[in-house]
Parts: sequence; C-alpha cells; structure tokens
Amino acid sequence: MSKSPPRAWQRMLSGRRLDLLDPTPVDIEIADIAHGLAFVARWNGQTAGDFAYSVAEHALLVEDICGRLKPDWPAKWRLAALLHDAPEYVIGDMISPVKAAVGPGYGALDDRLTAAIHLRFGLPATLPKPVKALIKRADRISAWLEATQLAGFTPAEADRFFGRPDPAVTEGLTLILRPPVEVRAAFTARHNALLAACDA
Repeated sequence: MSKSPPRAWQRMLSGRRLDLLDPTPVDIEIADIAHGLAFVARWNGQTAGDFAYSVAEHALLVEDICGRLKPDWPAKWRLAALLHDAPEYVIGDMISPVKAAVGPGYGALDDRLTAAIHLRFGLPATLPKPVKALIKRADRISAWLEATQLAGFTPAEADRFFGRPDPAVTEGLTLILRPPVEVRAAFTARHNALLAACDA
C-alpha cells in the first residue's frame, strides 16, 4: 500500500484552503494575512518588551519608511511595501541564518506565495527592480531600528550588519510594542486605505 503524499495546504481562519505548492490569488484574504502576521514574531521572539515585535508591525514600519524615502511614491508601491513579507503569514519568519541553512526551497516557496498575494491585490506578480530595491533599503533601515531599539544590538553591531541609516529618515521613529489585536487592526486599516488609493 503506497503512502499518500504529505498535506501541502493550510486551512485559514477565513475558511480558505491555501495550497502552498500552487497558491492561487482566489485563496488569499487580507484578514488571514493580517491575523497571521500580527502573531508572527520577528527576531525569533528575542526582543525586549511585553509583546512580541510582529511581522505586521514591521511591515507597517517599512511602508512608513518607504514614504519617507520617496514621498511621491504611488499608493500601489506603498501597498507592495506593506505586503513585502506577507508570505510569512503562512511560512513564518525565519532569520537569515536559518534561511541559508534551509536552502533554495524556501526562496521558491516565498516567490510563489508573493506572486499570488500580489495578483490578489492588483500588483504585478514580480515587482520592478527599482521598487524592490527601495523596499529592500527600507527593510534594512527598519532592521537597524529594530536591532538597536528592541533586539539588544549595539549601534556599532547594527551598523556592521545593516548599515547606519540617515538620521533624517529615522527621525522620530520610536518602536512601540502593541498587542497583536491592535497591530492586526492597524495593518488591515492601512491595507484598506492603500488599496482604496490605488483604485481612486
């Protein structure tokens, strides 16, 4: 008797059944993304405070930084920034050393999920290189802020790993931890506002 293949789909709280090997836009719901990301901890949970620093909170920060770097950026690219780590609602947040150990399979899975998420919300499956580059720059700035404010890095350590950001970009950005339900609501509200701006 042959073994059945391992299950490769996940049931979401919305009722959707997301196939991880072949995700489709129709099975993507923002409520699932917001809920999942609000409960996924960055830095493997090794951050100071009474709540984990979630991927949803990080996504809000990256989108904010993109707006500081390029104030005239269209809403659709800011939406892409907000969703830049959206696949982690399914696959979790792996720190870079773990991603390297897992190998190329992680990247391929991330790419498939990203494409489905982008198409679901009216974005191109693959972002233009300049858009990806600005999001990556904002991501590194956010990592520096998170490292120094929450994850116990000295500024010198953070400079070495992430590069010292321009103080004009980070001025006034103090990271405050919130309960997951608050972050979930904030992420959903920002997503809805950006999506409405894209359609305007």
